Amino acid sequence: MYTRSAGVHYDEVLDQVAQRAHSEGSIGKADIGALLLWKRLRADTRWASALMATADAEVRRATAAAMTAVLDASVSLSEAARAGRGALAGLPGFTRGDALASVVLTAAAPHRMAVYDRRAHASLRSLGIPLTHAPARYSRYIAALDHLLAHAPSPAHAWTPRDLDIALYCLPPNSAGTDSA
Repeated sequence: MYTRSAGVHYDEVLDQVAQRAHSEGSIGKADIGALLLWKRLRADTRWASALMATADAEVRRATAAAMTAVLDASVSLSEAARAGRGALAGLPGFTRGDALASVVLTAAAPHRMAVYDRRAHASLRSLGIPLTHAPARYSRYIAALDHLLAHAPSPAHAWTPRDLDIALYCLPPNSAGTDSA
């Protein structure tokens, strides 16, 4: 379903950035720009201008710290997500909202993190899993996905959080018969 609607090549940008992040240990402004396009976010904003005015070395320091955090297998996925999200919080564009931060963290750790978006959020709600907009939403999102995966039947039990976020993205609105508004 996802590849039917998005196309078989859609995730190439995310995959390429993830490969570079793995080899370089950080994500720079050029790759954040690529992820911005992949996520289809607007770049004509104050935060985008502020990010471009930030030294790439500073961006790479923050993303390297985030990458170290989300790859830390000694902590739970939700704690890794919290630490990774916190490492990005000082960068322009990462102070509020989780959409772009989630893509950067997913590129940093594709088998541990997941992309957050409104559709996945609405799908969780339609399944009866509340996720408020309170602080630390991304770590709570990852905790919810981790819980679902831990209790999933086969073959979904072997899915990654990214696999589950794609499945949530593909669910039709109100798929569980509850109001998602």
